[in-house]
Amino acid sequence: MKRNATAVWQGSIKEGAGNITTQSTTLNNTQYSFNSRFAEGVGTNPEELIAAAHAGCFTMKLSANLTEAGFTADKLETKCEINLDPSKGEIVESHLTLTATVPGLSQEKFDELVADAEKNCPISKLLNTSITVSATLA
Repeated sequence: MKRNATAVWQGSIKEGAGNITTQSTTLNNTQYSFNSRFAEGVGTNPEELIAAAHAGCFTMKLSANLTEAGFTADKLETKCEINLDPSKGEIVESHLTLTATVPGLSQEKFDELVADAEKNCPISKLLNTSITVSATLA
């Protein structure tokens, strides 16, 4: 299975701008720029896209873990915060905050399944950074 996206950039780093299009066209010529990355400009940025990918991947892996363990979530909601250190020019952390409603699931089993999803979702495996999770079973 292969997926793709295309980025196009024109101009200098601060004055220029670009757009990103995904294979599915969910993002279709979606703008990004220096301001949308380092300030509060309109558009997306690479870190926001990584956060979306990590939140989605982790949540799907946890759902698979729950299913394999015989549980079905009423709701899994994950927020991912990507921390980019501009002075290092690198992502230094991905923090996942999960709120889960899963009938009949013990805290101990929940913690086990969350830890596995954190470690084994494909995006976690891809990222070469600190990954942390705060998880609440409602």
